[in-house]
Amino acid sequence: MLGGAGNVAANVTSLGARVVLIGLVGEDEAGGIVRQLVTELPDAKATLVPRRNYPTVVETRVVARNQQVIRLDNELIGPPSLEEARAILSALEDALNETDVVLLSDYGKGVMMGETAEKAISLVRNAGKLAIVDPKGRDYSRYRGANLITPNLRELQDATGLPLDTDDDVVLASRALIRDHAISAVIATRGEHGMSLVTDTSAIHVPTVARAVFDVSGAGDTVAATVACGLAVGMLPEQAAHLANAAAGIVVGKPGTSQVMPSELAAALRHQELGPSNAKIVLAEEAVAYTRLWQSQNRIVGLTNGCFDLLHPGHLSLLRQARGACDRLVVAINSDNSARRLKGQTRPIQTELARAAVLACLDLVDLVVIFSEVTPIALIEAIRPDLLIKGADSLPSG
Repeated sequence: MLGGAGNVAANVTSLGARVVLIGLVGEDEAGGIVRQLVTELPDAKATLVPRRNYPTVVETRVVARNQQVIRLDNELIGPPSLEEARAILSALEDALNETDVVLLSDYGKGVMMGETAEKAISLVRNAGKLAIVDPKGRDYSRYRGANLITPNLRELQDATGLPLDTDDDVVLASRALIRDHAISAVIATRGEHGMSLVTDTSAIHVPTVARAVFDVSGAGDTVAATVACGLAVGMLPEQAAHLANAAAGIVVGKPGTSQVMPSELAAALRHQELGPSNAKIVLAEEAVAYTRLWQSQNRIVGLTNGCFDLLHPGHLSLLRQARGACDRLVVAINSDNSARRLKGQTRPIQTELARAAVLACLDLVDLVVIFSEVTPIALIEAIRPDLLIKGADSLPSG
């Protein structure tokens, strides 16, 4: 799969934005694979400058029992040649007319070495566009004049040499970079502590969303891409930071270098806004997104359905047995209209939202979806659960 700035581009396109990808690749088999994968990205253009005498960077991750054990990198690090740097900056200059935000993803592999980063930021600022940097290394002078940088805690400490034990420490270190390098703002990603948005006059700390961490690979790419997309559509920096925090919480729950889909992000934001109970009530497309995420984590997803009008012990018995057969349980309930077609004009006694809210309060239930058809066949085909669980009264006789 695409790594480095390619993964950033994949994250941008998965969120529905257009992207122009500029970078270096070797003249080798891996470089050919990169070029092919880039052509498969929706709404993407690319200028991939060939790098002579350098291999395309390849990272191989060794995974055992769904956990990364070691990463092996095949790379040769060095600054771009004069010709390569000119080609990169020329491609950037050409792309500025169709660009709202420019994101410089520095991986310390070569593209941003030398004067490339400084010249790129100058081009972007002179064009009146926003320059965001996902930084690397200790010397941030090459990012001078950037609108925003997005270091993680280790990168922030490497750049400043300051302790980062508290919120105040993060603010002081971020403001040191702002002061020393004329940077407008810093979004420091802080792992389980969320992230901090710092300017020379304000600081906002965004707490992380509690969830299981499956793989942190590429989480920084997701943050940078989401912030860039947010700012490109006119969000305030604090809004973009909240959006990126939610996106990061999703991507660390996926294996490998992954992207975030809009439906997943919408579901995560709903979860934050409504709380863990009401946030379980989702649209069909959100249920599909959750199911694909859980299945990618090797979770068994079960689905059961019914009207669940006036929840009774029989319902609870079904739900307990269903939850016991799977890791995640989706409950599909008939809408008021479809329940009426099934049970007559006097039903349901409770509205669809009331029935959904009661089910969502149960720890046995992970998601609740309302469907309008008489049977849930279309929903089942969309969600594709691992198990379909039916009560005895729903099974055909004989």
